[in-house]
Amino acid sequence: MTKKYIEKILTARVYDVAIESPLDVAKSLSKRINNRVLMKREDLQPVFSFKLRGAYNKIDQLLRKGKLQGVIAASAGNHAQGLALAAQQRGVKATIVMPKTTPLIKVNAVKSYGAKAVLVGDAYDDAYEYAIKEAELKNLVFIHPYDDPDVIAGQGTVAMEILRQHPDDIDVIFIPVGGGGLAAGMSTFIKYLRPEIKVVAVEADESACLEAAMQKNRRVILPQVGIFADGVAVKQIGKETFRLLKESVDEVLTVNTDEMCAAIKDIFDDTRSIMEPAGALAIAGLKKYVEINAIENQTLVAVNSGANMNFDRLRHVAERSELGENREALLAVTIPEQPGSFHKFCKTLGKRGITEFNYRYSNANSAQVYAGIQLSEGLAERDTVIDVLKDKGYPVIDLSDNEVAKLHIRYMVGGRAEGICDETVFRFQFPERPGALLEFLTNIGKRWNISMFHYRNHGAGYGRVLVGMQVPQAERKLLDEYLQKTGYPYWDESDNPAYALFLASQTE
Repeated sequence: MTKKYIEKILTARVYDVAIESPLDVAKSLSKRINNRVLMKREDLQPVFSFKLRGAYNKIDQLLRKGKLQGVIAASAGNHAQGLALAAQQRGVKATIVMPKTTPLIKVNAVKSYGAKAVLVGDAYDDAYEYAIKEAELKNLVFIHPYDDPDVIAGQGTVAMEILRQHPDDIDVIFIPVGGGGLAAGMSTFIKYLRPEIKVVAVEADESACLEAAMQKNRRVILPQVGIFADGVAVKQIGKETFRLLKESVDEVLTVNTDEMCAAIKDIFDDTRSIMEPAGALAIAGLKKYVEINAIENQTLVAVNSGANMNFDRLRHVAERSELGENREALLAVTIPEQPGSFHKFCKTLGKRGITEFNYRYSNANSAQVYAGIQLSEGLAERDTVIDVLKDKGYPVIDLSDNEVAKLHIRYMVGGRAEGICDETVFRFQFPERPGALLEFLTNIGKRWNISMFHYRNHGAGYGRVLVGMQVPQAERKLLDEYLQKTGYPYWDESDNPAYALFLASQTE
């Protein structure tokens, strides 16, 4: 079976639309981490991602078997654009079904390649079900974004190019994983030709479906997935891709949002190109691997898989990149409520820059400060700063890894209300579309009083909300049942220390 895939990869027809993307040295990053880092620049493809390789190869294989009535796919991103261009190139009618939450830039891109764009539902699953029904109804061929042998073979040509472009020693190749098409094709080819090369699959920790499958030795369905790295937001690894991956991948690494943001900045510094979050996964994993294993002077290859970044998301990336690189610490510090306290606090920090300082009068004795501290030496320096403050008598809580603090609290300091009782706090995600916020409020606020609300659009397909509701203790079970029925992913943050310090009523 492996030999069959090698033949399919070697004979895959992709270069009618794809380029042989360059394998560039990341000079700045290589110097900083003391390893030779090479980036496979799939972001330079005509549709700014690798996806057109598999899509075109699949259409070519179908046309070899006979005339096509048309093709259809469900996708909110790069597969949609890759298939649309591939179909246009071969004169095949293409229909792309996308969720209503898909950013307009991606919808317009699909239309610009001559494909028909159909918007259905709020999520990929809605679009997928509609596409399958349309395929049967109109005699169209459904083209899966990753779980198809011809698609997998098309993506595998990325590995074929890497091994030809760099015939010298390669220690590790890092490949991003969503549904697994790229990783399955690449790792199968790499292990057949160069089994000594280590293959590391990299996933977003909010959608780590391969890691979950590897742990249980079977495919599992994640209860929910994060949406920051929407290009890899997949609940279940593909059936065929998992069969290949469990035989060819040496290790699976997961990275968080901040690490992806830092990787986007690293790639920008070296190339002046801006990756989408999924496109920077491999570099984020590479950096984490180097840190965990303390390796030096190795040759490491990462696939920059896509650059279809929503412009609105850049502000979020910029905010979080310093945290991901451990160049900023977010601290909750209690200082005396008296003249000169802020000056004394700054003096304690020495010449370190303060990136953020949020404060509002709370009581006559002490003040809670939300402070961002600039770091130049990473985690060790953060620990040093905390120790210095504690030695001077300042109570300190590290909020650098606190999602509620980073997403919401930093914008809400000073919003403490007196006399609010029975307040529970939840963090929600809901589909981002016109009228969605009103619908969310209508669903949530019918029974209990909303005592606090903070919403930010991060340029993704989902809105993120922090909500406080006044719910008597006797009704908490009823609230849990109600929230589960809404269908929105949610997290109880009532015990979050950032909420307690900066927003909770003093009377509670």
